[in-house]
Amino acid sequence: MNRPPVPSRRGADVGRRIGVGLMYGLWKPRVLGAWKVPASGPVIFAVNHSHNIDGPMVMGVAPRPTHFLIKQEAFIGPLGSFLTGIGQLKVDRASADRTAIGQALGVLEAGGVLGIFPEGTRGEGDFASLRAGLAYFAVRSGAPIVPIAVLGSAERPGRFVKALPPLRSRVDVVFGDPFDAGDGSGRRTRKALDEATERIQKQLTSHLENARRLTGR
Repeated sequence: MNRPPVPSRRGADVGRRIGVGLMYGLWKPRVLGAWKVPASGPVIFAVNHSHNIDGPMVMGVAPRPTHFLIKQEAFIGPLGSFLTGIGQLKVDRASADRTAIGQALGVLEAGGVLGIFPEGTRGEGDFASLRAGLAYFAVRSGAPIVPIAVLGSAERPGRFVKALPPLRSRVDVVFGDPFDAGDGSGRRTRKALDEATERIQKQLTSHLENARRLTGR
């Protein structure tokens, strides 16, 4: 099977610049631990997801351009073209989307940063229920996972736009220590992926608890 083209890293860099302007222009991001992100090589960002601005927020404050796996429902009309243009990946969550999987692995093989919401959908943002996709990408690529907690984006609705946090409110983005999901054996069996998912969940939950203590949220 031919590997689908890797999303544009230059596009992701443009997306990061746009994210910087928007996020710092509309809110007050407080970024903690960004220095923990490896300066080069493949990395997977595992981000909790309680609000629609969580992805753009991470894109804007992360020290490296990020290619996020985003549900295909968001790729509608001009927004779809824009997301593709800034190097984001469209994924069909209802099936094993081979194109998205190939593109995501391509990002990591090229030494890029792949962003994933491991809970699959927007919810409590507490990493309580993880999908196996994160473990698959981590074990298959060998890329370290950097846990990221976005806190404050869903605390209360904005005064003028209810779907967004209040303008100029503080949103905390806490980067954790990189860790490896695999056990070092290189195994990719279902059992190995289940074990990796369990390890990942413990690490992400621990990071979220530490981030809440650190920020008081």
